[in-house]
Amino acid sequence: MPPDLVNRIAAGEVVERPASAVKELVENALDAGASRVEVMLREGGRSLILVEDDGGGMTPSELELAVERHATSKLPDDDLVHIATLGFRGEALPSIAAVSRLTLTSRKAGADSAWSLALEAGAKGKPQPAALAQGTRVEVRDLFFATPARLKFLKAPRTELGHAEEVVKRLAMAHPEVAFTLRDETRVLFRFQPPGADLIGDQTGARLARLGAIMGRDFQENALALDARREGLRLTGHAGLPTLNRATSDQQFLFVNGRPVRDRLLQGAVRGAYQDFLARDRHPLVALFLELPPEEVDVNVHPAKAEVRFRDPGLVRGLIVGAIRHALAEAGHRASTTVAQAALGALQAGSGYGGSLGAEPAFAGAPSRFFQGNYGGPRGGTLPHRLAEAAAEAFAPLEGFDRPSARGVGEAETASPSSAYPLGVARGQLHETYIVAQTADGIVIVDQHAAHERLVYERMKQALAETGVARQGLLIPEVVELEEPAVARLVARAAELAELGLVLEGFGPGAVVVREVPAMLGPTDAKGLVRDLADELAAMGEALSLKERLEHVCGTMACHGSVRAGRRLTQPEMDALLRQMEATPHSGQCNHGRPTYVELKLADIERLFGRR
Repeated sequence: MPPDLVNRIAAGEVVERPASAVKELVENALDAGASRVEVMLREGGRSLILVEDDGGGMTPSELELAVERHATSKLPDDDLVHIATLGFRGEALPSIAAVSRLTLTSRKAGADSAWSLALEAGAKGKPQPAALAQGTRVEVRDLFFATPARLKFLKAPRTELGHAEEVVKRLAMAHPEVAFTLRDETRVLFRFQPPGADLIGDQTGARLARLGAIMGRDFQENALALDARREGLRLTGHAGLPTLNRATSDQQFLFVNGRPVRDRLLQGAVRGAYQDFLARDRHPLVALFLELPPEEVDVNVHPAKAEVRFRDPGLVRGLIVGAIRHALAEAGHRASTTVAQAALGALQAGSGYGGSLGAEPAFAGAPSRFFQGNYGGPRGGTLPHRLAEAAAEAFAPLEGFDRPSARGVGEAETASPSSAYPLGVARGQLHETYIVAQTADGIVIVDQHAAHERLVYERMKQALAETGVARQGLLIPEVVELEEPAVARLVARAAELAELGLVLEGFGPGAVVVREVPAMLGPTDAKGLVRDLADELAAMGEALSLKERLEHVCGTMACHGSVRAGRRLTQPEMDALLRQMEATPHSGQCNHGRPTYVELKLADIERLFGRR
């Protein structure tokens, strides 16, 4: 095949769309040590892509060599194992030049002048003197003019511009020390500056500031810092609180040694880390940066270098899951600020979401959507009415906590909330479903069923990990009639259910008999519990053990052992629930990722009434 045809075929792998060319050119600028990268696109990159940087620059001879196929200065000693740069194949510039009109202009650091080299459909000219400050400017005009068939597959300019914007943002996340600018023919789309003087030397703060500029202020305010090490690997970055979530995973950003990647292993690890805290159709917001020795990862497994392969994937997954879960546990009962913002937005008549710009609010919309879900009770839940009320000891405070003293209504009204109690002092109960508490600087509204469901769930997990779930024998064993397939599923998993505190056995072809239940659930509707568990087993299939699907089984049991909406609580019971929430990790959200409480600051309430 002639060389120009070979180059065009190679370009088909490297340059899929304008965003692909932008990625390669910006990566070259970063590899050159640039502290400033400016990108300009016209018609979504179809008619012009211009990338300018202040990096090391090139000499005239290096300009000519840079556009040769497989020519690179980024592989010392021809070592494909210890790759420390974003680019290394030497395909980007010749592939782009093969399908466009390319002009390279560069000035080496310390050189007297700049030089320019033009190429058209791969045909190379001669270097010419030019005017440019230190660095390199790459102009790509009429992309795919040499391959008209590829032009037919390009989307609308706005769509192509959006893809290029996503590429530059990902690289900007990985390099907060570099200034990035993206503009089209009419306006500046974004300009990210390097960290200010107050963040110099603070890598975590600088990175969070850059993430906040890209992912939104909500993420910046509700992100948990990560920093974990294991066997030569290091994971840093930030993970959002579970109550800050989205319907899609497009706000999950993963980087390996500074390289943006889309890896199913990493995405699966994130999903596993949040599995106890989010519903299956919700996704957290995360930005994870994994650093590991180059020989432990293969970055040469994808034409666009968008995927990687790890030597020890289990170690990587364990590090991610452990780091995120540790950070979530450290967050305690904290819920994201977007919960209060969404509530305030719903309260303001005639207005939508009143929060900050940036990431989509987790619970934006009407109050009916804000509190939807399996919360039980007669007002909005989808759980059957047959489910029993909670255990008699449901609201006993955790060990080490003083039970709030019983007091009359008058005493409760005059008690002052202490700063030692972040969730405040209970003031009353609304509709026998929501607890209203007064804090030092605002109010807290708690969904009593959702909150207690999380507390029971955490106690079950802790008991299972330590000594096993204590069981309570039924005075009269409960016979539950079911379809034969459901009975078979339950009997097959009877040993695993016994470890979780539920002892049952077959009772003929269409029934099971329940002899013991988890003691912490107290008086329980055994029939409802067994029927719900049978449905869970049908949904999860036979591939995984119950311990591997612990969140489903324990969540179902916890729901049966939680105080129901519609139950009237005494003052000591309400205060005891608040104290337990403060001492229990993850109590800011129920098992489905919805908030268990909303906190409104006094200043926010005053704004609702026009007092501010």
